[in-house]
Amino acid sequence: MPNRSMIGAVTAAAVMAAATGALASDDAKYPDWKGIWTRARVPGAVGQPPHDPSKPPGRGQGAPLTPEYQAKFEANLADQANGGQGTSATFTCLPNGMPRMMTAYEPLEFIITPDITYVLIDHIEHSRHIYTDGRDWPRAIEPSWVGYSIGKWIDEDGDGRYDALEVESRGFKGPRAYDASGLPLHEDNESIFKERIWLDEADRNLLHDEITTIDHALTRPWTVTKSYRRNSYPQAEWREWICGENNPHVVIGKDNYFLSADGLLMPTRKDQAPPDLRYFKPARKP
Repeated sequence: MPNRSMIGAVTAAAVMAAATGALASDDAKYPDWKGIWTRARVPGAVGQPPHDPSKPPGRGQGAPLTPEYQAKFEANLADQANGGQGTSATFTCLPNGMPRMMTAYEPLEFIITPDITYVLIDHIEHSRHIYTDGRDWPRAIEPSWVGYSIGKWIDEDGDGRYDALEVESRGFKGPRAYDASGLPLHEDNESIFKERIWLDEADRNLLHDEITTIDHALTRPWTVTKSYRRNSYPQAEWREWICGENNPHVVIGKDNYFLSADGLLMPTRKDQAPPDLRYFKPARKP
């Protein structure tokens, strides 16, 4: 008579083998996005990358802003020229949010599972969840800078393997800007982003993310494409990046000041008044 413990061991091994085979078969359907992805460099580009990497920053982006938000953008540029921060709030380590978080200031990593694709962003936000389990939009979405993302895998050529991930994201909080130039999104935070993410057919180490922004600050949907290059090093290394560490910006009320090397507040704009000291006793003269 067969030993019961042996039967149990054989059964367990068979279940494990079947499960492993199923996982391997399931994995074969998804594209290979493993590794470290950094933003693809654009020849001649200098400084902070703009929202549309193919165009110059600032006004050169040609953003289809409404007259109201074009005026806000111009006021933002004037404030930046005077030493201010304009409409970009990330200098205080607030998250970039969508769509700026996909600029890849730091490396990205994509972790694909059947139900969720995780985008690890080693910058301010740190992670993004794209749900691919067939769910519908929830009745209420708790607003966040990264938003709520639902995706769908697409097999474009019918070969049984997915070629692209289509994503829609909603449910945001702000303030958010497209890039360091301060290109603003609408203050109502009702932005909708539609993405198509896919590997380049000619270069499997080049990943593209086509992002279409639908926002009340725009006169029409605005589509740009960001690209990322896979690091060829076989063993990924990730460095720690903490935004708040050694951040010299200090916001008091609605004014931004700069912390000098000797620990004293400095103005950032010409003729900027010092902060209100009404709750501090004046220093006594020796």
